[in-house]
Amino acid sequence: MTLIDTSAWIHSLRPDGDRDVSARVRKLLESGKASWCPLIQLELWNGARGEKERPGMTEMAASLPSLPIDDEVWSTAYGLARSAHAQGHTVPATDLIIAACARRHGVRLEHDDSHLEVIQTLH
Repeated sequence: MTLIDTSAWIHSLRPDGDRDVSARVRKLLESGKASWCPLIQLELWNGARGEKERPGMTEMAASLPSLPIDDEVWSTAYGLARSAHAQGHTVPATDLIIAACARRHGVRLEHDDSHLEVIQTLH
């Protein structure tokens, strides 16, 4: 299973998105290994461009597994925030939660986000 971050979804949902990222997302969808979490779903709904993108979002909501954001995810996110800060990095809270969700559920994280690259180096 792979948690697909908002940054990768955007490439796959938009015609001008990066083709390599889009192809990776498409492969995950076709293989049944794609997932998301409530925060990613919220970010995508918040950025949806009107009626054109809503049917795809509704279909995704009906078919994709959603990884829960539970107390362990929050605890992991707090630890990642402390580690990032100790190493001099400022990382958005949303990225900390998404990375923590992937760690908590033991899944890979597909993304196109430099903040998530930084988080992946943290312990």
